Amino acid sequence: MGGTVVVLAVLVLLVITVGLGVRIVPQGSKHVVQRLGKFHKILPPGLNIIIPYIDTVAYRVSTKDIVLDIPSQEVITRDNVVIVANAVAYINIVAPEKAVYGVEDYELAIRNLVQTSLRSIVGEMDLDDALSSRDQIKAKLKTSISDDISDWGIVMKTVEIQDINPSGTMQQAMEEQAAAERQRRATVTRADGEKTAAILEAEGRLEASRRDAEAKVVLATATQEAIEKVTAGIQDKELPAVYLLGEKYVEAMRELAVSENAKLVLLPGDIPAAVRGLMSTAK
Repeated sequence: MGGTVVVLAVLVLLVITVGLGVRIVPQGSKHVVQRLGKFHKILPPGLNIIIPYIDTVAYRVSTKDIVLDIPSQEVITRDNVVIVANAVAYINIVAPEKAVYGVEDYELAIRNLVQTSLRSIVGEMDLDDALSSRDQIKAKLKTSISDDISDWGIVMKTVEIQDINPSGTMQQAMEEQAAAERQRRATVTRADGEKTAAILEAEGRLEASRRDAEAKVVLATATQEAIEKVTAGIQDKELPAVYLLGEKYVEAMRELAVSENAKLVLLPGDIPAAVRGLMSTAK
């Protein structure tokens, strides 16, 4: 009975020993082995043999690309505008022993590096440049971080700026400024339209007055020529003049008779005598 227990104990110990000495590393991972508390070697993917009880797997590190989400943070630009920016970083661990022994928490360290570098880069830019230069910010950010994390055996594959927007207060101020600018442009456009309309109206009145003046000149010239021709035709003869004046007199009386303001129209009984009286008065 006692021998059976011993055999079973030996078998269990043997199984545990084999289990501790055989390590199967999955694809996309590497294991960091320590020997008596000191770094010994890196186990690649596949079947690996280590010395039980002496060698231990201290860390399991992924060799796949790791995505680090960088939290949003407020950043002050060179022109003292507060903007909110966040990013996402893609890293790859090429030397697991450096990543686990070179820094306490490499993910936390890289997040802090990205945030600090982002504040520094954006702080040297104006608001308009910061909002329109994502590629430039990304290039500077990758360059500044790659040098720092290379000592940890980590490669910065890329870093992307997800969002970079003015803060809520600044957005409200920008919207109010844009609304004021649109109102100003509308006022200027309306004033320009009224000015143009006034100029066109004045030019129209000027052209109409010019045409009226030209018409009066033409009419006066025609009247002068008519009087000269009548005078040349009449000469010292009284009858034609009396006829013409009488005709004008009758026409004037007819217009006066049809006028709305005319209440009573008196016609002389002897129109020729009246005309002669006018002619003698004019002389």
